[in-house]
Amino acid sequence: MPEITWNIARGRALGPAPFLIAGIVNVTPDSFYDGGQHDGPDAGVAHAKELVRQGAHILDIGGESTRPYADKVGLAQELERVIPVVRDLAGQKLAGPDESSVTPAISVDTYKARVAARALEAGAEIINDVSAFRFEPELLDVVGQYKPGYVLMHSLGRPEDMQDAPCYDNVVDEVLAFFEERLNLLDKAGVPGENIVLDPGIGFGKLLEHNLEILKNIERFKVFGLPIYMGLSNKSLWQHLLGLEVGQRQNATQVATALLAARGVPIHRVHEVALTRQSLTIVQEIA
Repeated sequence: MPEITWNIARGRALGPAPFLIAGIVNVTPDSFYDGGQHDGPDAGVAHAKELVRQGAHILDIGGESTRPYADKVGLAQELERVIPVVRDLAGQKLAGPDESSVTPAISVDTYKARVAARALEAGAEIINDVSAFRFEPELLDVVGQYKPGYVLMHSLGRPEDMQDAPCYDNVVDEVLAFFEERLNLLDKAGVPGENIVLDPGIGFGKLLEHNLEILKNIERFKVFGLPIYMGLSNKSLWQHLLGLEVGQRQNATQVATALLAARGVPIHRVHEVALTRQSLTIVQEIA
């Protein structure tokens, strides 16, 4: 596995490393997998610390569910959920795996410009944006100003309507064209390419056949020379493919994660960090 480096906010770089694991910290009551389990700042911080102990390099904190048909969350409520967690975790040395000491990178999963700005001011270093700054164009200005690590993701529509009737002539070609257009705008806004990673958006405005086509052709997304960021942890494609309910998808997630890592995907956003660390370590040793 070749090593990658990802530049994030305030001159920090993650890596060089063969892989990076982003642990999911949902401080929401309605996320599809763990909604309500870590709702509230104290529970969110405790869960984040446990993910670092298991091996997370990045903590991806979300205050609004982006699952299909999720209810929108207002600005004030999202700030109330996210900012205290960011403040408690940013810059902290935490206990990592094997008695190590780790300062995880803090990522915020938001499409709102003001949430992103406040989070970056509070110490966040990465913005994970499901909208590619289409929902709030002001977010592009925020990313251009602060120059954090930035996850550029493809989605067809908004969470409330993206799964109504997704349709593509060629899903891979269309996602690649989308990335090219958005990358040009990021470049014009002054965001360094070294700060950007690409997420093809598994499950975001895509049916099972679209998701599988992207995964089968994942090497094509290397054309931009940017790391690929993958989020398929416990998602509904495993129900559609294998008939698995939410609590039964861990094995499918790990098999897919290992296969993608062996094919050059270095960054993985997951719920089960310890299992993912095992999977990626095996790939690192034998692929």
